[in-house]
Amino acid sequence: MIDAKKLLTQLLGSQIPGIGGSVRQRGDDAAPYAKSNPWKTGALMSVLLGTKTGRSLAGGALKLGGLALVAGLGYRAYRNYQSGKAPEELRALPELAPAPEGSAFDPQTAISNDFALTLIKAMIAAAKADGHIDAAERANIMEKLQVEDLGGEAEAFIRTELDNPTDLDALVAAARTEEQKVELYTASRLTIEPDTRAERGYLDLLAGRLALPDGLIDHIEATVAAAKVEQVSG
Repeated sequence: MIDAKKLLTQLLGSQIPGIGGSVRQRGDDAAPYAKSNPWKTGALMSVLLGTKTGRSLAGGALKLGGLALVAGLGYRAYRNYQSGKAPEELRALPELAPAPEGSAFDPQTAISNDFALTLIKAMIAAAKADGHIDAAERANIMEKLQVEDLGGEAEAFIRTELDNPTDLDALVAAARTEEQKVELYTASRLTIEPDTRAERGYLDLLAGRLALPDGLIDHIEATVAAAKVEQVSG
């Protein structure tokens, strides 16, 4: 059985050797490692999409990574929506706190292995939304994912998700609570920059199928956007 929480950590804001200490210190240590070892940090962002999005995780988001990143962003957006804040107030996200322990967003207690696997499926589905992952790109993705040492079962799972049509009905059905719906949309939005009609259309369709309020979607969009920075070449 795939350890989906571990896999999500490997795929997004990855396991970085020799990094420990506080959340802040891990983030400080992670930045130079990520720059010099791009294939060993966060494969779904850097491998599935490469530099296509033109944006990457900011330091505040990199300090969490994995399931904690998705949960932290979702919790922040949900909390701000419920408190009545305007989405445009979120101009930048220099620091991202983890979701509180015991909350419905707590990645340790509130998110099952099955739902973590659903989040990975949702991220891959979002990556495929514009229809531009062809056979050659799939082969390239799998070659680079092997560098992550995911294991045969996990690689086979990702290959299957890349090759098969997206089952949107199953993704939506797996999100049973409003918090899970927020996390599902957050994970999807985190994976892509909706700069094509197909990508924007996919996210709009997903939001509609999840029946999330427009105001809440606006908060998720703003929060995820604040967690990313423009990539600088060279």
